[in-house]
Amino acid sequence: MRYALVHEWLTPKATGGSELVVKEILRHIEADVYALIDFESTNPDSYLYGRSIGKTFLQHLPGARNGVQKYLPLLPLAIEQLDVRDYDVILSSSHAVAKGVLTTPEQLHICYCHTPMRYAWDLTFDYLQASPAGRGVAGILTRYLLHRLRQWDVISANRVDYFIANSNHTARRIWRCYRRSSKVIYPPVELDRFPFKAQKEDFYLTVCRLVSYKKVSLIVEAFNHLKLPLVIIGDGPELNFIRQRAKSNITILGEQPNEVVEKYMASAKAFVYAACEDFGIALVEAQACGTPIIAYQGGGALETVRDIRQNPINGTGIFFYPQTPTALVESVETFLEFQHQISSDSCHSMATQFTAKIFQTSYLEFLEDCCRHSRAKNFSKKFRFL
Repeated sequence: MRYALVHEWLTPKATGGSELVVKEILRHIEADVYALIDFESTNPDSYLYGRSIGKTFLQHLPGARNGVQKYLPLLPLAIEQLDVRDYDVILSSSHAVAKGVLTTPEQLHICYCHTPMRYAWDLTFDYLQASPAGRGVAGILTRYLLHRLRQWDVISANRVDYFIANSNHTARRIWRCYRRSSKVIYPPVELDRFPFKAQKEDFYLTVCRLVSYKKVSLIVEAFNHLKLPLVIIGDGPELNFIRQRAKSNITILGEQPNEVVEKYMASAKAFVYAACEDFGIALVEAQACGTPIIAYQGGGALETVRDIRQNPINGTGIFFYPQTPTALVESVETFLEFQHQISSDSCHSMATQFTAKIFQTSYLEFLEDCCRHSRAKNFSKKFRFL
């Protein structure tokens, strides 16, 4: 059988959980790769270096390397230009439009969905408020484009034969947006990268892209009040805004290489996270280091973190709710009361539930089941026709 793997974009800056899924799939399945844009096959540091990758016309548009999302209205059109007719099985890794690739009735399409398109669904109003394109006459046009994008998103979901969700939270969102059921297979986490350290230092840490929905400004406001040491690692459009808001107890390091991130994760007293994530791979990475978590009580965190107050034996952190600075302040103060009850070994043990090996086994078994069911169904159709 011939396999094609379709992902949204492949660039040196795209190194999150969805890219880890692509990397892990290609370790076990010989597939040709397609994407809207590709700047990894020419990157000597990438596992895709030298690989032939199918691309779209977006590859040649100005500034595509630094963010093809600026061409949002063109993404559905672009993904539909990828010609994958010669393959038996299409494996899409989708957080935006990859699942919209055109297929034939004879092909099997399995989509690993990291999230239904955030800016078209859950984050529509955040996107409109944060962008100049969300105001005035431009705002009317943007709202119309997002409306049409939602329509296309639902239509394109019907091109998928089987959905995989990266968490139960995402599975519920897939059902809400597309009315499609999905198999939950947690993404792989490269646990070996993160050193285990039982002895912690006296600082808190957050690592993420500095965009509005990550709620880093909320963390800054809370720690301004707490006056406790906080380290922020990450880059993004909110970097300058956060620097202006942060007081002297907050250190902002910006973007850092992996070895620096790993060192801080292993040494932090606690890892703080305020976003509602679909899975939240950073929470698992921190726990792999034996580092406790202080996280917003929502999204994938409910599946990767155990609150010590409900799990006194094997708890790995503290949740806060609602998503406000005041709630986070109270949660940090509660953490200081319970920190000695949270074992670094419990944190590491929790992280081991999300290994690459577990992902490999679950994904390949599901793929085989889908292929078997698809072959049986096609045989049945041919038999009835004859």
